[in-house]
Amino acid sequence: MDGMLSQDEINALFNNVGDTDDTEIETPVDDGETLTEEQKDAIGEVSNISMGTAATTLSTLLNQPVNITTPNVTYMMWDELAESYDKPCVFLQIKYTCGLDGNNVLVLIEKDVKIITDLMMGGSGVASDEPISELHLSAIGEAMNQMMGSAATSMSSMLGKKIDISPPIASLIDLNETKDDNLPEFLSQRFVKVSFRMTIGDLIDSEIMQLYPFDFARSLFETFASGVLDDSGFDDPEPAPAPAPEMADNTMQQPEQPQQMPQGMEQMPYGQPMMPGYGMPPMGGYMQPQMPYGQPMMPGYGMPPQQPNVNVQPASFQPFTGPSIANGNENIDLIMDVPLEVTVELGRTSKSIKDILDFTPGTIVELNKIAGEPIDILVNGKYVAKGEVVVIEESFGVKITEIIK
Repeated sequence: MDGMLSQDEINALFNNVGDTDDTEIETPVDDGETLTEEQKDAIGEVSNISMGTAATTLSTLLNQPVNITTPNVTYMMWDELAESYDKPCVFLQIKYTCGLDGNNVLVLIEKDVKIITDLMMGGSGVASDEPISELHLSAIGEAMNQMMGSAATSMSSMLGKKIDISPPIASLIDLNETKDDNLPEFLSQRFVKVSFRMTIGDLIDSEIMQLYPFDFARSLFETFASGVLDDSGFDDPEPAPAPAPEMADNTMQQPEQPQQMPQGMEQMPYGQPMMPGYGMPPMGGYMQPQMPYGQPMMPGYGMPPQQPNVNVQPASFQPFTGPSIANGNENIDLIMDVPLEVTVELGRTSKSIKDILDFTPGTIVELNKIAGEPIDILVNGKYVAKGEVVVIEESFGVKITEIIK
């Protein structure tokens, strides 16, 4: 209370000082694989951008607002995953077939899978008490295929090369049991976990995560880092600009004889004249340039020149009209090679699970389209045009009849 140390405290301090010569402070040592902070930030950024695109695709598919928060990159073992996550859960194995070499696993809890499946079937998003069946796994596999397909398209644009995936393989996993032999081998060792908080309307508010092997995470960082350097030019810095020709000309045209300096001029070292205050850094930290040794300084050298009176007018901007938009189309060449998925939809209908389970070969499913009515053409799930079915040699085709504005 009085700011004084007791004798016991003084002795304790001296004992600690003496112990430092012989005793080293123990720090926890992590023997497992790790990522640098730079690698973790890059992986989180790639996941954030790709999953943001995936959320938009899932929102269109479910007709519900979908929000996926900023990811959190950590490490985990299988036992830690079993203790911290709901059981059972659905594992979706995603393998990259083009652009990246590796695979990862997307993990969803059982309740979320049932809600998403019910929404895809045209329901209100109710999680049934029945166990997850092959129908649920097939439906969630299709949803994640579209989600991760759009995420791969986003990564293609971001990393500057084509990236594609194989259809996800969905399986129900009980984390209480030993790791399934059908799951990737990297899950038997320490792996990278990228977790997100996902909300779907007011129906789902839970965590989803992606599991990466360390080798794939590092290769993703290297691809991302090389793309950033190529785009920004940081690896090829520009040379320093040459001095302005006007300054060089003015210096060469000065007479060789020294000029009489005004009264009050200070002297630079080695007999070099200096203006009052010359050489002191002005506010902002900018250092004034120094005159060559032995050369007299012209009055006002190194000081900001007086600006002539100019007519200052408020900045004017062109409105965002047709010509401005047309000029912006010049950059569309940057994404010309990004692949998009074109889907032709003959029609839709809603069936109960009971009706679907009664399907047999020969069952007729009536759609909401009338015979001869134009069919819908969708690009990445977005309705863009109408058309009619044609036959080209032995293949079906679609003749576009109307573009939807």
